[in-house]
Amino acid sequence: MFTLRLASLALGCAFALASAHAEVTIGVSLGLTGPGASLGIPYKNTLQLVPATLGGEPVRYIVLDDESKPDNAAKNARKFVSDDKVDAMMGSTGVPSALAMAQVAAETKTPLISLTPLPPLPPERAPWSYVIPQPTELMMSAAAQDMKKRGVKTVGFIGYSDSWGDLVYNAITALAPTYGYKVVTNERFGRADTSVAGQVLKIIAAAPDAVVVGGSGAPGATPQIALVERGFKGPIYHNHGTVNLAFIQTAKKAAEGAIAPTGPLIVAEDLPADYATKAVSLDFVKRYEAAFGAGSRNAFSGYTYDGVLLLDAGVREAAKKARPGTPEFRSALRDALENVKNLIGSHGVYTMTPSNHNGEDERARVLVHVVNGEWKLAK
Repeated sequence: MFTLRLASLALGCAFALASAHAEVTIGVSLGLTGPGASLGIPYKNTLQLVPATLGGEPVRYIVLDDESKPDNAAKNARKFVSDDKVDAMMGSTGVPSALAMAQVAAETKTPLISLTPLPPLPPERAPWSYVIPQPTELMMSAAAQDMKKRGVKTVGFIGYSDSWGDLVYNAITALAPTYGYKVVTNERFGRADTSVAGQVLKIIAAAPDAVVVGGSGAPGATPQIALVERGFKGPIYHNHGTVNLAFIQTAKKAAEGAIAPTGPLIVAEDLPADYATKAVSLDFVKRYEAAFGAGSRNAFSGYTYDGVLLLDAGVREAAKKARPGTPEFRSALRDALENVKNLIGSHGVYTMTPSNHNGEDERARVLVHVVNGEWKLAK
């Protein structure tokens, strides 16, 4: 009996030690090739800068390329769940791909950290998804405020012919009554299109005071170039999906003056000393540019970083209730993520609730413009 008790105690201790240091597995699907590559690569780069643990537990990230295709993002998500037994997922590069992953997350009851804005669905429609990027209407309201200051009364729109274009268009039309402008065009283009000449001619013919572009990254430069080449003199506004170096490198001189809302990390040095995210933003920017070169900072790398911070907080609580690799852990992680409070990231301060799976406020946005080939804080 004494020997049996010792053996049982040893087994119990071994189980406790294994539970305390069980590996957490995160599946990451990104568009590392295809039209979204200029966003996907920075998302991936950040994983080289994060700790080897989450919530004190060792972590393994499995990164797959979905080629910026929603079907591939869904396939990757199903592989993560069925083959890799992941505890959570992260991704993807575009709204259509992120939506495909969100559907798999809901079906399989696997937490998803979305690195792309999702349509404004209530949490009961996407109960396992948590969104890191700022809500589109929150961000575009910064552009709308600037338009009101400039006396803009008519706005032309050109955006992707997919759900990201819809999100930006819906945001600026919803804001129009409050800020006193009218949207007079709704032109669309594909992410891989190399010309938008026809759409831009229609915008020029409508003679709007300003234009809003619902694109992202390098492809978002295509309308910018076309508008400048055809002599449009009004302000050209973009969105937080456009603020990276690839946009400037693609548009070159035509990028000058482009305006967009973005997260505070882009201009961390210019933030007031008491800005809520300044310390975290500065630290991340310094480490990212040390690894990937001066001027390489971008909003997308920060979304991955904040997603990891959110998972770190969630795993710390979930590990108290269940062991990674189990349905119980995934459920506990989902509950923990929903109760994260005042988490300071590089983009904003996150306070999740059952009715809000994003949790950011106006501290998560600033307005920037391109000056001499760089994104600068608009003052």
